[in-house]
Amino acid sequence: MMLANYKQHGSMNNATILIDQGLADDFYKTELKPELFEQACQETGQKLELRLHEGYDHSYFFMSSFIDDHLRFHHKNLNN
Repeated sequence: MMLANYKQHGSMNNATILIDQGLADDFYKTELKPELFEQACQETGQKLELRLHEGYDHSYFFMSSFIDDHLRFHHKNLNN
């Protein structure tokens, strides 16, 4: 719903959203539900790179494992 509202009001741009999700996260299926976000992106035409990782939860180790990827991703996309 939120993505549809942004799309309707022209607030979205062509940028890709990057999400990394650990599949061992206790909140993955009950609260985070990235598949719903993925569906909303598909319905609104929003580009999304959703990366699911076996064996990772929501810990500092998970965050530190992928932070470099996110910094590179945003550096590249913000400079284009």
